[in-house]
Amino acid sequence: MGADRKRAARRHGPGRAAAFAACGAVLLAGCASMPDSGDLRGVESTPRQEAQVRVFAVPPHEDASYSEIVTGFLEALTSDDPDYEIARKYLTPQASAKWHPLRSTTVLADGPGAQPDRLSREETDSLSYTLTGTRVATVDAEQSYAPADGDYRESMHLARDKKTRQWRIDVPPRGVVMGRSDFQRNYLSVDRYYFATDTGAGTAPHTAAVADPVYVRRNVDPVTEAVRSLLRGPTRWLDPVVRSSFPTGTALRASESLTPDDQNKLTVPLNGKAARVGVDKCREMAAQLLFTLQNLTPTMDEVELRAGDRQLCHLTAEDAEDIAVRGSVKRADYLYFLNDKHRLVRLAAATDDTEPTPVPGALGEDVQLGSAAVSRDEDMAAGVGLDGKNLYVGALVSGGPLGEPELTSAGPSAGKRLSAPSWDAQGDLWVADRDPGKPRLLLLKKGVDDPVEVKTPPGLEGRIESVRVAADGVRVALVVKDGEKSSLLIGRIERGDDGGAGDGSGVSVHELRSATPELEEVTAMSWAGDSRLVVVGREKDGVQTMRYVQVDGSTPEGPAPAALSGVKEITASEDARLPLVGYSEDGIVRLPSGAQWQKIVTDGTAPVYPG
Repeated sequence: MGADRKRAARRHGPGRAAAFAACGAVLLAGCASMPDSGDLRGVESTPRQEAQVRVFAVPPHEDASYSEIVTGFLEALTSDDPDYEIARKYLTPQASAKWHPLRSTTVLADGPGAQPDRLSREETDSLSYTLTGTRVATVDAEQSYAPADGDYRESMHLARDKKTRQWRIDVPPRGVVMGRSDFQRNYLSVDRYYFATDTGAGTAPHTAAVADPVYVRRNVDPVTEAVRSLLRGPTRWLDPVVRSSFPTGTALRASESLTPDDQNKLTVPLNGKAARVGVDKCREMAAQLLFTLQNLTPTMDEVELRAGDRQLCHLTAEDAEDIAVRGSVKRADYLYFLNDKHRLVRLAAATDDTEPTPVPGALGEDVQLGSAAVSRDEDMAAGVGLDGKNLYVGALVSGGPLGEPELTSAGPSAGKRLSAPSWDAQGDLWVADRDPGKPRLLLLKKGVDDPVEVKTPPGLEGRIESVRVAADGVRVALVVKDGEKSSLLIGRIERGDDGGAGDGSGVSVHELRSATPELEEVTAMSWAGDSRLVVVGREKDGVQTMRYVQVDGSTPEGPAPAALSGVKEITASEDARLPLVGYSEDGIVRLPSGAQWQKIVTDGTAPVYPG
């Protein structure tokens, strides 16, 4: 313990104890004693521990010094104390009543440093501290993660009781503050699932399930907390485009803790707000629960909902897939790319085949392409010509003719014309025109209607270089270039009133937020899950790197993809069972699970899965 405390002069640790599940309860005291006075250099976060480590807080001992109170409180914030009861013992009763730890969590790069504002040898019953650090992220009252930067400075005040002569904190920091490694040990990202409110006038076979990631405490009954979080409803960012089937006010019965039984079935007792739902609505509720909880317990395969003593409904994981579609479980039939003649070809996606065949139709025969996209049902394809000027769309059927371009860019060169296209779940086609004189984000309904401009947020800085729409159809990933910097931004798609024109003119993108704030340059990206993307980019003064990122800007658990040199393009399926595929200096290569990169063909470019 102590790798993340390099900046601290010493380790102050009487406020923490840890229990290791693998070897029973083992209490760890601090590595050095706490001085009764003097400078408190820093209260840094512990290194990220193995999954079996549990950390428990220790209350203040009798006659604890003010520095021990400060350290003990900050250490208690990083423990597995369910309701922060031990942390509250470091506060005065009045401060405890006003302190709301669940309203916000501030994540710092190395944990909070704590510096007394005044120190003297004279006896004093009042002392102020300043907590400092470098912001990394915040988690708000909705449990929603957001990257942050800049300096952190927060005041904290201590007072000594005139009767008991015990130091306590009477002005605590707002919410919870901890270092990044403690946050990674304490918190777990969970995708809650809601239903898209607009699925394109019934063009999709089922409602789309949309992932809404939040962070719950890893060792504090995460199953129950994930359910409570789901019932509270979607985050404000996602709320305009999704719905929940749970009636407003639905909650768990008081004090219920949820655990699947030995048959992998979870019984969820709800309050009276859900007592009168119909069977169809109840099955939707159960599907939301199953999709959400399979993040935490993949073996869970049945949910039963109850209100009072009455069963409302039950649903198996298999039946849930008939209620809503998730991109992460919809497997593509083929991988597509351009061969050495710049024609569109394909390989069976779930095989080790290395012999591609031309796609049926004109895009596999009659036109040279620089980029392409295939609809999610794999019935249609779109391609941008080799010079980036023209967009062609055609059916993937034998003998399909090549029509006139659906769109033409007036940009001065290939890199300043049309981006690679992308299909959404409704069968509409998206593309960015990178013409410096008229940069636009465009939508073609069903891929063949007249292109209409998608409204983007006012003040969007830079030019959209590439676009990828999520399988749920309500989120879009954009690479936006502004000067020398290019960023990956995630936006919410809203399909509003188009005045009855039916031309898609009511489509707009809202509230763009960065998914890669630490990258100076993003060169390639693709959706790689319901709330995850794979990104190729470079940090400032760094080398090219490939990593997974969450839509909220956090880093998902698990290893990054194996290193690959000279990556120019990348594609992934939302279905994690299919390999990552890239175009690099070695040609078209793929990364099967648990293996190293394997070459498919030497001469090929622009690999894509459907979408």
